Amino acid sequence: MRPKKLISAFFTASLSACVAVTGFAQNQYPQQPPPQYPPTQQTSPQRQYPPPQNPQGQYPSQEQGQYPPPQYPQQQPQGVPQGQYPSPQGQYGQPPLLAPQLLDQLVGPIALYPDSLLAEALTAATYSNEIPAAAAWATEHSYLRGDALADAIRQDYLPWDPSVLALLPFPNVLSYMAQNMSWTQALGNAVLAQRPDVMDAVQRLRQDAYNYGYLQSNQYERVIMAGPGDIEIVPVTPEFYYVPYYDPRIVFYRPRPGYYVRTAIRWGPGITIGASFAPWGWGGIGFGWRTHSIIVDNHPWARTWVNRGTYAHPYAEGYRRPEGPRVERHEVRRGERNEHRDRDHEEHRDHL
Repeated sequence: MRPKKLISAFFTASLSACVAVTGFAQNQYPQQPPPQYPPTQQTSPQRQYPPPQNPQGQYPSQEQGQYPPPQYPQQQPQGVPQGQYPSPQGQYGQPPLLAPQLLDQLVGPIALYPDSLLAEALTAATYSNEIPAAAAWATEHSYLRGDALADAIRQDYLPWDPSVLALLPFPNVLSYMAQNMSWTQALGNAVLAQRPDVMDAVQRLRQDAYNYGYLQSNQYERVIMAGPGDIEIVPVTPEFYYVPYYDPRIVFYRPRPGYYVRTAIRWGPGITIGASFAPWGWGGIGFGWRTHSIIVDNHPWARTWVNRGTYAHPYAEGYRRPEGPRVERHEVRRGERNEHRDRDHEEHRDHL
């Protein structure tokens, strides 16, 4: 019996010693917290490589129109309220001025338009309340071309500003603006309140697209490097315009190794703008990039936030808004599919 008691006592003592040692180790050395590592810093999206694949939803479905949805206006610039904006002619305070980075985001979807079309789009955006009705009319009459379209614009007594009328030959541009009214109104406000900054943003983006090889002369347009801050884009054939479409998240950033930059910009069908469209400013339209001026019908366009309710541009033919009501004198084709738009959608799908 004595050996068993000795073994039992020895076992009990050993177990107590182990517990004591364990307790000593825990009490002697306080438990150290896991090392705290600083969070991984996010790489700034400025001028980094574009995503390796076209983001899902880059181009709309066939029912949504020709152009991709705006990549930047989906996230409102700081100081710009959410929702619909009042008409620029309305009585409310001047919007806050936008920083250069936010202006880059705002003008990105149209910065690579030919100069003449860009000038019309910027000035038309300041009449954003007229864009939806004009877009509907342009879509319903998209089967008209050239002089026939110009005659229809005159005969229907359309009550919009000439800058808006000037975009009627481009129904998909107007549709893009109408479908994204918050962006259109914010763009118009910026043009009225800080036009030099808007023009500088266009030039910054054009310079980036040129440096990275996206913006190049081709069979559709000529890229003219007229000097610092003066990159001009003009049609190869005067009066014959191709509208570019592209993803701003790609063309203003350094391409990834092996990315073929020539596929990043595509063009819609050619649109002829002849002398019959001169009454709406197409006779002499463009920019004075170094003087921060927009030229419409060979005169500086001087509409600002302050004079927006009273300004009348000196068009050569002395344009006056029709006094009578709109009169529809032409066939309206609401349900007809636009063959040019459908062809562009096929190109979009091939490009994805």
